[in-house]
Amino acid sequence: MPEIGKSFARPDAAAKVTGAEKYAVDYYGDNLLWAGVRRAGVAHGRIRNLDTSAAAHLPGVVAVLTGRDVTGANRQGIVHKDQPVLATDKVRYSGDAVALVLAENRETLKQAIDLIEVDIEPLPGVFTVEEALKPGAPVLHEDYPGGNVLLKAEIKAGDGESAIAGCDILIEETFDVPMQAHAFLETENGIAWQEADGRVVLIASTQAPFRDKWEISHALGLAMDKMRVISPYLGGAFGGKDGATVQCFLMLAALHAQGRPVKMWWNREENFAAGYKRHAVHMHYRLGAKSDGTLQALHCRLYYNTGAYAHLGGEVMALGMEHAGGPYRIPHTLIEGWCVYTNNPVAGAMRGFGVAQVSFAIEQMMDLLAAKLNINPLALRRKNALRRGDRNTSGVTMTQSTGILDCLTALAENPLWLNRNDWKQNAGPFKKRGVGVSAVFNAMGYGRGLPDSAIAKIELTTEGRIRVYNGVTDMGQGNATAFVQIAGQILCQENTRIELVQPDTDRTLPSGSSSAGRTTYTYGNALIKASEALRRKIIGRAALVLLADTLEHLELLSGRVRDLQSGREIPLEMIGSMMAAEDRVCISQFLMPVVRDKLDTGKEFIIGFPHLIFSYAAHLACIEVDTLTGAVDVKAYAAATEAGRVLNPQTFTQQVQGAIAQGIGYALYEEIMMEQGRLLTPNFTTYHIPGAMDIPEINSQIVETWEPSGPYGMKGVGEVGSNGPLPAIANALADACGIRLTCSPLKQERVLEALSRSRREGGRS
Repeated sequence: MPEIGKSFARPDAAAKVTGAEKYAVDYYGDNLLWAGVRRAGVAHGRIRNLDTSAAAHLPGVVAVLTGRDVTGANRQGIVHKDQPVLATDKVRYSGDAVALVLAENRETLKQAIDLIEVDIEPLPGVFTVEEALKPGAPVLHEDYPGGNVLLKAEIKAGDGESAIAGCDILIEETFDVPMQAHAFLETENGIAWQEADGRVVLIASTQAPFRDKWEISHALGLAMDKMRVISPYLGGAFGGKDGATVQCFLMLAALHAQGRPVKMWWNREENFAAGYKRHAVHMHYRLGAKSDGTLQALHCRLYYNTGAYAHLGGEVMALGMEHAGGPYRIPHTLIEGWCVYTNNPVAGAMRGFGVAQVSFAIEQMMDLLAAKLNINPLALRRKNALRRGDRNTSGVTMTQSTGILDCLTALAENPLWLNRNDWKQNAGPFKKRGVGVSAVFNAMGYGRGLPDSAIAKIELTTEGRIRVYNGVTDMGQGNATAFVQIAGQILCQENTRIELVQPDTDRTLPSGSSSAGRTTYTYGNALIKASEALRRKIIGRAALVLLADTLEHLELLSGRVRDLQSGREIPLEMIGSMMAAEDRVCISQFLMPVVRDKLDTGKEFIIGFPHLIFSYAAHLACIEVDTLTGAVDVKAYAAATEAGRVLNPQTFTQQVQGAIAQGIGYALYEEIMMEQGRLLTPNFTTYHIPGAMDIPEINSQIVETWEPSGPYGMKGVGEVGSNGPLPAIANALADACGIRLTCSPLKQERVLEALSRSRREGGRS
């Protein structure tokens, strides 16, 4: 019986490990066509001519479509609709699509794409924030009033910058982080077809099937009631499928396929060339404190490189700015941000959503401050940690569960911290060991300005089973398991009696995207109310059959309702079969609460600022550095995480461990490298992610609190864990060798160069 608070095996586990589960990529169809696009291959330029004739005449080619075939706005984007489905006059990065091809098979498709001739007049490009902001710099979007600045914003609390001057201690540093790829297993793909009545059905690997309809409708001019989007389980996403990738292409293709199914499946190289990335950010920080270590003032300037199109760039920067001061009390802050267009691949949502970048900066600033004050870095963090009732660095009052101090206290009692000095002294020849910590947090939900809603639907079937209609995608994080637990707990049913319908815009109800740590929180809250309503309904209908004149003695048990006084029972099958179809369904909606503070800052943000609820974590990394090669090996890792009440310890721990593994990759290896907009790391041959041998044993400590607004007291845990590894490992590197790298990743050659420089300058390495 699934119960809240206990580990519970995923209901989808057996189907996945046996290969029975069908992902979007597993869907084919009779008489299948394949679709693909010709990409610009030029970072910035004007299209002088596009010749598709040779491709169109190739045997086996069904259609070649260009921007002229797009009957809608030909613009896609979640907030800012600035990205063409098919470019018609100008290209802004090498991954821009200029033509869409439908062919009988993949070989013909490739030949046809190669036969398309596109004549592009090259334009000067801008590839760094510095280049894009120079006076007279080439402009990507001539009709955009902000020039190359997508968004300039400011968050201010207290006296902001002026308070810096009054601080006893002032630390100043500059940091840089690169683009990161999502590296999910299942690359972008889908299949679409037009039915006899004209409706188009799309099965896609997507995090937001309902929002896809809105995006497709705007771009293609297709009425939303003329389409259906189905989202099976995803083979990973991490934010990279939050927004249109293949959706508009496939819908457009289906409209020209005479009812035949059309499949598009990006290979890894296309995923790297055209998929969304984590933003590269340049950060300048100034942090001031009293001589006793009490934080006083923060001034920082953040420059997010969003690539050629907005996607979610402004919203990613908003969350980064909101977290720029870390989970600390800092009474005076001025946080300035610029989100800047460049001729690079498009950056967007990725686990940590702008927060992983600023965590690298503020957590190294805390260690620099601790060193200058000669204070234990963990003690400095505990001294300044946010408590419930404090205001955070945006000026928002912490009215909800605020567990960072508990996390730091748990870490302070961890054997890895208590025994750190002995461990460091046992380093072998030519090896140095260090221990670093970080304190991180991550907001949940969309933030103010956008209704953060979920609608749950649950049904008692005529066979006496419980069917949950899930409107939010499970991309591997396990929210579907939590939904089975919630329904099972309330309705007292075995998991074998509970069915889950994955997101399908014809069968399930709008519940937002699977993102922002809000999936289980919002849908779970809605499901609780719907399940409780169904429970009351089942008992009420059972009373009619059992001739009970009160409901007080009736209890819903596994597969039946029992009158506890008479002992008589009625099976759920009988109750379900006697109820009308509309009577067997319960629906409920939940709307996430928002901040009640009236802030006079952050007014540039359309949506996504500020947030009310946060999850917290404290991380500790034990690393060993090979001083001859510069290689950094993470030997042990601990994380104390607070995300409210834990519904399922097993999936909670898996989320923490997965986030840390991804964070270690971000810290040590992963970097999208480019030259004039051309990828130098186009696939996994040159873009390195960690393997199993690179990930140490991870000690995950659960710091449980109660979030009163959450389902059974829970909060989202999916993102916060990814913010801790980079700063913790950077601080451990400084602890080991006395070198501090302010540019990530902390890859071998970068570390070796810093070690050599330190030796030349007489450092301790």
